[in-house]
Amino acid sequence: MPVGYLFTVALVAIGTLFALRPVPFSRPLGRPSYYFGLAANELPFAAFLWLLLLPTALAFAEGDIDSAGGWAVVALAAVTAIGLAVIAYRALGERARIERAMDVGLGAGWRAAIDADLSAGLRRRPPLARVLLLPIFRRRLDVRRVADLAYGDAGRRNLLDLYHHRSRPSGAPVMIHLHGGGYSGGHKNSQSLPLLHHLAGRGWVCVSANYRLRPQAQHPDHLIDLKKIIAWVREHAHEYGADPSTLFVAGSSAGGHMAALAALTQNDPAFQPGFEDADTSVTGAIYLNGWYGAYFGQGPESSPLARIAPDAPPFLVAHGDLDPLVPVTDARQFADRLRRTSANPVVYAELRGGNHAFDLYHSLRFEALVDAIEGFTAWVRSQERRAVAG
Repeated sequence: MPVGYLFTVALVAIGTLFALRPVPFSRPLGRPSYYFGLAANELPFAAFLWLLLLPTALAFAEGDIDSAGGWAVVALAAVTAIGLAVIAYRALGERARIERAMDVGLGAGWRAAIDADLSAGLRRRPPLARVLLLPIFRRRLDVRRVADLAYGDAGRRNLLDLYHHRSRPSGAPVMIHLHGGGYSGGHKNSQSLPLLHHLAGRGWVCVSANYRLRPQAQHPDHLIDLKKIIAWVREHAHEYGADPSTLFVAGSSAGGHMAALAALTQNDPAFQPGFEDADTSVTGAIYLNGWYGAYFGQGPESSPLARIAPDAPPFLVAHGDLDPLVPVTDARQFADRLRRTSANPVVYAELRGGNHAFDLYHSLRFEALVDAIEGFTAWVRSQERRAVAG
């Protein structure tokens, strides 16, 4: 029995099984199901190439497949490859499904409504080489990261990273992203980096920030931190080429919960103690694999659902239909209620086979969503220009 080969194949097989049939996080196997299934679900091509095909070829080349046990491992690898093919097939259809969601949210002719200077260079195809060969490598040579800028007085929990193109163009729009972690963990420079680097490479100024965590902090402390970030950007981002009059907030999981709350409580002095006069308005919000309920042990007023109003800014909501942490029904409920109430557009992209943290890698799924987010922001910016001109 080739033990090393067996171990590698078994690892991929377990991840593939949990990707196809994830266990809810609250159940006994929920945690290992999530961690094993996530990588296989978002990186099926890399799993097949580096952890199935290459080890199998090496096992044959070294003569390890010389017993019934060895052939059993080969059979397991073949079955696992079929499972990875199913996962990859789901991801291949994501771009068309997201495009349909954009048509529903913005109208069938939404691309034609984007100003020419903003539509130039909008990507229509995935970066296949990066997806296939370098899905975990997130950096770009044309993007500079300015790390650990302080926006508050809470030490390392009030630091942000800023990303901008090395040419430092002027008048750049801003994207602020908040990490997930259940409000008790996580850190900047971890999630949605493919999005931030792509936008920064396209001339945006992007921010990824830490914020205070539980149990030392409670709601609305985290939201106040995000408001401080927005105020800091409005005061300082021009130093890096930004025009912070165009500012989108985004977040993953708990960060999405916080971004939605910030977008739905713009300029509310109750969440701006000591900086009540700061402008914390936003142009739009990007809600990724978010939490939609109330904050821990607090009432419904701590949920974005309770803050929905007719003046809500444009929203793009994306959620995986196999999310084991937050049921997809919660995302559907939020998007439906927001559409029925808000005067602004709502794009709801339901990702087939999507796990919770689908935004970690350069996957087919997330790259399709990155392109949709750029298209969504370009559409919103074009509408704002027309409103100002009118």
